[in-house]
Amino acid sequence: MPELPEVEHVKRGIVPHVVGQRITDVTFSEKVIAGKAIGKETIIKGIDLDAFKQYSIGYTIEDVTRRSKYLLFTLQKDTSVRTLISHLGMAGGFFVAQEVADIVIPNYRKHWHVVFHLDNGLKLIYSDIRRFGEIRNVAALSEYPSIIEIAPEPFSEEAESHFLSQFAHKKYQKMPIKQMILEHRVIAGCGNIYACEALFDAGINPHTVASTLTVDQRQKVFHSVVKVLEMGIQSGGTSISDYVHADGQRGTMQNQLKVYKQKTCSVCGGDIATAIIGGRNTHYCEQCQR
Repeated sequence: MPELPEVEHVKRGIVPHVVGQRITDVTFSEKVIAGKAIGKETIIKGIDLDAFKQYSIGYTIEDVTRRSKYLLFTLQKDTSVRTLISHLGMAGGFFVAQEVADIVIPNYRKHWHVVFHLDNGLKLIYSDIRRFGEIRNVAALSEYPSIIEIAPEPFSEEAESHFLSQFAHKKYQKMPIKQMILEHRVIAGCGNIYACEALFDAGINPHTVASTLTVDQRQKVFHSVVKVLEMGIQSGGTSISDYVHADGQRGTMQNQLKVYKQKTCSVCGGDIATAIIGGRNTHYCEQCQR
């Protein structure tokens, strides 16, 4: 959390305000500065703070895209092109405001960590309550292999065939299907909430060993993942704990959840079961998911 739909809405919220703007300065919080001083990778990772500034200040934000749960900012200065890669971790978020004090959510206002000053007078602010998120500044995406290894975007033409091909890999064959669809090499952007909801939609028990699924069941799982991710985007994401849009508004997907953190099944009326699968809390209906 945030997952693909939430990151998509963060992107949509900041694009109109930052694309085409030149970065005139970068400010770091005391937590980031202190962490770097003792060798900790606090928010800014893979690069020291001076170099991060060097490769940000004077650069123009040419584009902002989403890749799975990552935000990619394309920066350009003359012939030099850099990419900011950001993962929001558990509770990170980007906000656009004239001042940090203008962020409407108190916790995000308090826990700001990086401010990009833009030449339109606005600030692109990265806040992170738990400091599990990250921002990298790279010359090429190949410098961060995790990006290269991600499966095709779930809405792309090649995503389904890629997903089905992963069942041939030994590393996934004995996995519970819930754990398998959380792997970003299998399908991009499906986090814990949407994995639970997708398996309920598909009528598949999350404990089911991946290799035992029929081809029809595998296809159904894929289509259900795409379905719930699209629902998440249409609903502005799921605001269960910390997630908010770039303007501080909350998503409404939490009002449509069928099993995740629910007590009873809306279909059969039975109790929602819980389990730990692949280290993640899993919610499902034992009657509706076989």
